[in-house]
Amino acid sequence: MKAFQIGNQQGLGSLTATTRPEPVAGPGEAIVAPRLISLISRDVQILRGVYGAKQATDRIPMSEGVGEVIAVGEGVSEVKPGDRVICGHFPSWLDGEFRTSVFAHDVGVTHDGWLAEKVVLPAKALICVPDALADKEVAALASADLTAWNALFEVCKVKPGDLVLCLGTGGVALAALKLAKLHGARVAITSSSDNKLEIARELGADITINYNQYPDWAAQVMALTDNAGADVIIETGGQDTLGQSIAASAVNGRIAVIGVTPGQHSPIPDYLSLIIKNVTIRGIANGNRKMFIDLVRAIDANRIETVIAKTFKFDDAPDAFAYFAAANHVGKVLIEFD
Repeated sequence: MKAFQIGNQQGLGSLTATTRPEPVAGPGEAIVAPRLISLISRDVQILRGVYGAKQATDRIPMSEGVGEVIAVGEGVSEVKPGDRVICGHFPSWLDGEFRTSVFAHDVGVTHDGWLAEKVVLPAKALICVPDALADKEVAALASADLTAWNALFEVCKVKPGDLVLCLGTGGVALAALKLAKLHGARVAITSSSDNKLEIARELGADITINYNQYPDWAAQVMALTDNAGADVIIETGGQDTLGQSIAASAVNGRIAVIGVTPGQHSPIPDYLSLIIKNVTIRGIANGNRKMFIDLVRAIDANRIETVIAKTFKFDDAPDAFAYFAAANHVGKVLIEFD
């Protein structure tokens, strides 16, 4: 089968086309033929060698997609050939509270991912896609959308009328925007691009702030909310922005820290504000299979559409990575299989 591997992880050029033997499903496993897959930030970070420790050079990347089951191993009853399925990128986290052991099986990192003509996945982790949902509506849910769902509903307990502040217009921010609006919350969003902020307004954002125009964007959030601040903050900027997130927080605000952007500055320059406001800061690492099922049900019931920036062919995967890394897009960058 055709595949791509991450190579020496010295940059985007490390992505290398290769061939592999046809995989065979072992006990409890399913072979899935990808139909449509989606890029996320860490796919680029891995190629650049900045996502934790370097992985094996022959690792097949990419962590989310939708595909068709073509074979199952011994003891598999959860899915059958012909089923259209998706999978979380922590396939061992089926339910319950987060535990660090879920990192032992991380699709596209510790185990081969979706950028191949066939991928081996644990059958128990797979979720069958409702017939009414097209591939493009589910291919890009496993990372940003599932993380946003966990942050908003499982951890931060967002309520109708809350103000949710999303940093930037990346995948998690846009997912949080659409899910928060679905739940009756208001949304503020930041970006350095007026064009991207216009798209955010079209998607339902109530407050938009250009952080180039307002470097102290936290003060602008407070000014535009009559000094009330944001009840929930989807913090994707890393420690360089965490201080401003605290400053933009409402009393009893909840900050969900997402991603591995390290930054260089003190994350809590105003320690007193953290205490006075009784702010909760919580790290979020994706979500479990049960949350994923709830997310898919919400997408299905409310016909929530995925914003797509561009779709590439499988053989053009390096171009897709380059387009994604340029960060001029809004929405998902997808790779389709013939």
